[in-house]
Amino acid sequence: MSHIYSSLKAFAYGDRLAVIGQGRVPAPVHVRIKPTNVCNHACYFCAYRKPDLSLGSGMVERDRIPREKMREIVEDLIAMGIAAVTFSGGGEPLIYPFIGETVERLGAAGLRLGMLTNGSRLLGKTAQMIAPHMTWVRVSIDGWDGPSYARYRGVEMDAFATVIENLSAFVRLAPRCTVGASIIVDADNAPHLFDLARTLKDAGVAQVKVSPCILHDDGAANNAYHRPLAATVAAELASCRELEDGRFTIVDHYHDSDESYDKPYHRCAMTNLLTVIGADCRVYTCQDKAYTDSGCLGSVREIRFRDFWRSPELAQRLAALDPAAHCRHHCVADAKNRMLDDFLRLDPAHAPFV
Repeated sequence: MSHIYSSLKAFAYGDRLAVIGQGRVPAPVHVRIKPTNVCNHACYFCAYRKPDLSLGSGMVERDRIPREKMREIVEDLIAMGIAAVTFSGGGEPLIYPFIGETVERLGAAGLRLGMLTNGSRLLGKTAQMIAPHMTWVRVSIDGWDGPSYARYRGVEMDAFATVIENLSAFVRLAPRCTVGASIIVDADNAPHLFDLARTLKDAGVAQVKVSPCILHDDGAANNAYHRPLAATVAAELASCRELEDGRFTIVDHYHDSDESYDKPYHRCAMTNLLTVIGADCRVYTCQDKAYTDSGCLGSVREIRFRDFWRSPELAQRLAALDPAAHCRHHCVADAKNRMLDDFLRLDPAHAPFV
């Protein structure tokens, strides 16, 4: 049975890896776009708004990519041969007023498209516009009923039912799209994972990804928070797996945080393959450094993205990025970078000895 999560995806793009191995910068495979920083929910654990997390420290909530700039970016992504685009926050991407037309243009050109959303606006004309073009949509959800969902997100009591209805309707509207959900686990919802997973399965969701809530930059502090929850989460996940069948799976990403951020490699291959365009029209090295000065590669507000990506200045900034020195924090790409570094340092004369 095929699966959609893997640290090996980069190896499907040998042409790009060959360019990186030559010390040059290829066109990215995947671009993450944060079209707006405005959000209609107020999740207490949001990484972009929590003071104990450095992610998003420079985010300005009113920022959004202007319509003409977005159209220009779309043209460039198509012309550069980008394979995939994910829309995420910052804010809630479905609040962005031009999201429908943006998805339609990219989808018509054959790009694979994904979206991370709270699901509150996954309805009406916008849902109809994006449905034919999405490869996947994943809804962030944490409360297991109306009152708990309202507490988590600072919304009305009926918001939970609305999101579940939106999910169910979108599954019918987009039968080729993998519609999933992401549960961020904390002390409140840990005993209710099975109840929430069952509700999501009944709504037609194909996959539920379960991950720990990250409350601190310090991995040891996160692990200390989750340690008392571990037995409860394990029991709930065991019950959740009983729901699995040919159309529904549980993706268990609930694990300890790294307590050491040492990295044994000195180039970030993944930054060449996946980059981030923020709502401030700046380009960032990765999700973990979005809206931070240390992660900013430059701005495309006054220059086309394709010209920026091909510039000597961008090549110099990428070459100067040393993860061992500059990325002593959580890194979503660390496992991928370790494998890519091992591969790119391989002596070609010895590669045939598999």
